Parts: sequence; structure tokens; C-alpha cells
Amino acid sequence: MTVFSQEIQDRAKEIIARYPEGKQRSALLPMLHLVQSVEGYVSPDGIEFCADQLGLQKANVGAVASFYTMYKRRPTGDFLVSVCTNTMCNVLGGQAVYDALTEHLGVGHDETTADGTITLEHAECLAACDYGPVMTVNYDFFDGVNPDGAVELVDKLRQGERPQPSRGARLCTLKEMSIQLAGFADDRDGAVADGVAGDPTLAGLKLAQKHGVSPKGFDINTPIPTAEKKA
Repeated sequence: MTVFSQEIQDRAKEIIARYPEGKQRSALLPMLHLVQSVEGYVSPDGIEFCADQLGLQKANVGAVASFYTMYKRRPTGDFLVSVCTNTMCNVLGGQAVYDALTEHLGVGHDETTADGTITLEHAECLAACDYGPVMTVNYDFFDGVNPDGAVELVDKLRQGERPQPSRGARLCTLKEMSIQLAGFADDRDGAVADGVAGDPTLAGLKLAQKHGVSPKGFDINTPIPTAEKKA
């Protein structure tokens, strides 16, 4: 049985305090990330901890934890490697990347290597079609990957290296990432990303500007009305 430390209990109270009286059950999502930061997944003990802290039934907590894919329900590796195999990335070679990793690591979907370093999964969409084929490591993007590059990347992870993602901050472990998603700052150097959108994302905008294309009646200086003004 997992005993959650005083630090985790204090952080749970801090999360709950972010929400107004009577709305504390809204704290459940960051609370689930908090318990995942301890064990690397949302265990039955984690479910019970969240239920006790929020005054909920374990069935209610379990239903939420099983609905969202970012909450893992069994032990997960330090690095969750997700390969997009949806239509666009698949056409560009995403399935070949996934197949190469499956063969090289000796694991299939939602399985973890024996050393506990890598959990592999195929993803339906990673919302980065303009950079395909893409894979993520703990939800940080590696763009335009190919089978050889993907194999090289996971080998570096297993050797203790943390390659720089194509976009975003420095790589962190699944537990470190879960702390951030629970709403607590990451103090590591390079932990906060900055910069503008990349060229593939801006390609359409640049073409529209070049050719003077814009929606009919569009005026960039027109303020967006608030709900109150619309009423």
C-alpha cells in the first residue's frame, strides 16, 4: 500500500484551496496528476487518496481516471513514447516509425520495456499534422521523425540522455511532468519553453498575407466583443 508523504498531502490541500467553496471536486483532475507524480500511474491507492481528500466515491474518481488517456492505470515507464499513426502521419510514415520501435524495444502498444524506461503507445492524433510524422516523449514533440531517428532517440533515453525536443521545453520524466500538470512550477534550467510558432504552422498565414487573402469584412482592429456586450 502506498503511503503518500506529508509533502503530497500538503500539495493536495493547496490544489483544493484553488477552488471556491462547494466546487472542490473540480480539483480532481490536478489531484490525479499529483498522485501520478508519486507512482508513475494512478494506482488504486491513488484513487482512494483522491476520493478521501475530496469527499468523493472511489467509483467517481475511477471513472474520471479511466476516461482521460493522460492518466495511466498501470505502471508506466519514465518516458512515454507516443507515435502518431493517424491518417496524415501514417501517409508520411508514422506506422513505419511505430513498427520499428515495436521491433527494436520488444514491446507493443501500452507496454513497457523490462528496464522500466520506455512505455510505447500509438496515438490516434497528436494535433501536429503540419509537422508529421510526429512522435512525442512525455508529450513533448519530435517532428518529422523516421524509423532510424526514432530508434536512436529511444536508445539515448535508455542510456540516460534527454534529447532536446523539436519544440518545447527540456524533456522531463513522466513523474516530473505530472507535477507540472498538477499546477506546480518546474524549477529546472530550461524547463520553460518560449518562442513563436514554427514555419509549417505559419505557412498558411504567410500565403494569405502574401496574396491578400482574408475573410470577408475582416478588420484586425475590430475588438472582439465580450459576452456582456453581446447581451
